[in-house]
Amino acid sequence: MIIYSSFLNSLSLPPMLHKSGFVNIIGKPNVGKSTLLNALMGQDLSVVTPKAQTTRHRIKAILNGDDYQIVFSDTPGIMKPAYKLHERMLHAVDETLTDADLVLYVTELKDRTISDDLLFKLQGLLVPLYVLINKVDTGNQEEVMEAVEHWKKVLNPTIVLPISALHKFQVELLQEKIVSALPEGPAYFDKDEDISDRNVRFFVTEIIRGRILQQFQKEIPYSVEVFVEEYKETPEIDRIRVIIYCARESQKGILLGKGGAAMKKLGTDSRKLIEEFISKKVYIEFTVKVADDWRDNDKMLKRFGYE
Repeated sequence: MIIYSSFLNSLSLPPMLHKSGFVNIIGKPNVGKSTLLNALMGQDLSVVTPKAQTTRHRIKAILNGDDYQIVFSDTPGIMKPAYKLHERMLHAVDETLTDADLVLYVTELKDRTISDDLLFKLQGLLVPLYVLINKVDTGNQEEVMEAVEHWKKVLNPTIVLPISALHKFQVELLQEKIVSALPEGPAYFDKDEDISDRNVRFFVTEIIRGRILQQFQKEIPYSVEVFVEEYKETPEIDRIRVIIYCARESQKGILLGKGGAAMKKLGTDSRKLIEEFISKKVYIEFTVKVADDWRDNDKMLKRFGYE
């Protein structure tokens, strides 16, 4: 028995390989990038609405397993810039093409178009490219196969995968393929604590902006920016002071509503979502200000985090 135990102790099993890397999600506005990120993460970190241009910032989300860490980046939709704001947003997209270990290009089933500029950049990637054909539940098998063949010819990617981020179709398979493509390496972030590189203030801002996108129609959401001016934590309740900037005086009136009714509803809905997110009571104080040029104002864009 002693000899046998000594023999077993002399055997050294190879350590479990750990994989880690940066996986960046790009695509046009409203193709389902944020929905995909939330499905992969199993929780809502990116704002999701039916409106285009919902995501403004590059958001990193950290998915951990026993033997892997995936650092996802959700990015703004690729569009023709109309303001300096859009230029800053597109710069975030360009960054994802240079610091990725794997790029996920998300497109819709019925869209076969891609700009010459993006085509050139994707064809020149030095890392694996996965083309994800989203919203396959909106078409039939023949359309899906045609789309797969189209993107194989156009981009020659590592993988073309039909998915439905909304219905989580093939999302688990996608995660497996992502892990298999990652390089070996240590975790970049604390596995026990970090789910994003962003702080609580940022997610409070995104939750409120998401409610504005849901509650108000037409151009209002695209002319609005949310800024957390103050965040005070106490053992019982967190007190948050928020400024909502809009582009015109008429928009301020719409945001406030008759007798402040619209702002009251926004506050109630936002408070509930924030309390769910941080598991704590919050008090929110809103101020609405007009800044007609904020989307072209370098100083304000920097203040809002658009470096």
